[in-house]
Amino acid sequence: MTDEATQLRESVRAAFTDLSAPSEVRRRMATARGWDGKVWRRLCGELELAGLAVPEEYGGSGFSAVELGIVFEEAGRSLLCAPLFSGAGLAAPLLLALDDVAARERYLPGICDGSTVATVVTSDTFGTSVLDRPSVEAVERDGAAVLSGEAGYVIDGAFADLILVPARTPEGLRVFAVDATAKGLRAIPLSTLDQTRKQARLIFDRVPAAARIGGSEAAVAVRRTFDVARALLAGEQAGAAGRCLEITVEYAKTRVQFGRPIGSFQAVKQKAAEMLILVESARSAAMTAAGSAAGLPDAPELAQAAAIAHAYCSEAFVAVAAEMIQLHGGIGFTWEHDAHLYFKRAWTSRELLGHPEEQLEVLARSLSFDGRGIAGG
Repeated sequence: MTDEATQLRESVRAAFTDLSAPSEVRRRMATARGWDGKVWRRLCGELELAGLAVPEEYGGSGFSAVELGIVFEEAGRSLLCAPLFSGAGLAAPLLLALDDVAARERYLPGICDGSTVATVVTSDTFGTSVLDRPSVEAVERDGAAVLSGEAGYVIDGAFADLILVPARTPEGLRVFAVDATAKGLRAIPLSTLDQTRKQARLIFDRVPAAARIGGSEAAVAVRRTFDVARALLAGEQAGAAGRCLEITVEYAKTRVQFGRPIGSFQAVKQKAAEMLILVESARSAAMTAAGSAAGLPDAPELAQAAAIAHAYCSEAFVAVAAEMIQLHGGIGFTWEHDAHLYFKRAWTSRELLGHPEEQLEVLARSLSFDGRGIAGG
């Protein structure tokens, strides 16, 4: 970590401590949208969160996925209720991955300053990736593209201004931009386990596309975008797991049983040590994946690093969040305590962009693993 990166972390943590306090998280998650537009625009203006990894010529700050990974780690730590993942984690990377300068100039400045909330369709209504089964079809009508089909689990899909849709066409997968106000588009908010991150089902009934973005490179661009998003999501999971550990240790120091703090018991110490190992290993995996996304020298191949990070950080977050509830005893199961918020985020994040088992399958294929060993020795 450079001095600049450390200062970034301190600034973001201070802002989130104020603007994403537990009381604010509970207030926002109870609303239909799930975030405060004024607060989001303030974060984009003062800290440039949405455009941190966007080149300056498109309204961003020109940093890399490493710095953005720090932001995601701090966002996970505070359970930030904001369209950060949908915009900075999905939409902006996809626009940058596609070979379309005009689209970048048109959409990225609004995403960076917070005036445009953007998201990306990542799966069908069953959760299958659009790369494996694109559920929206685009056809040409009167010289324009018209989209039909359904998409599920679209993050911030009910209140996004811009939706980027990978759709099947006779030429293969292509990406289209759709305005939220387009005729024929219907968004149905979903009731999900994690109330701090809103999702929606989108129905496209002959919806006119605002533009087709890029061309034949769409499938490669979408695949890279999902890998970048997995790396950032891993950072978020590691940050949240770290906060679970902090909360648990603080409680173990103050909760007295049999005349002594429960943290003095060897069994509790052992559990805390195991949680620490999971958290630090998760942070290492997430930082490595972020370095791969940023193209750092000697960094591992992005697809492999992202798959490892998402698989490991998902399981680590679930395990640490569960231990937090256990070590808090009866209070850990109450609505008033924040433990259940982290536990729910852990389980839903685990399923985003492919659950751990799918990531391990991807990793095995990339290594040519045949069940007996790695091909070629």
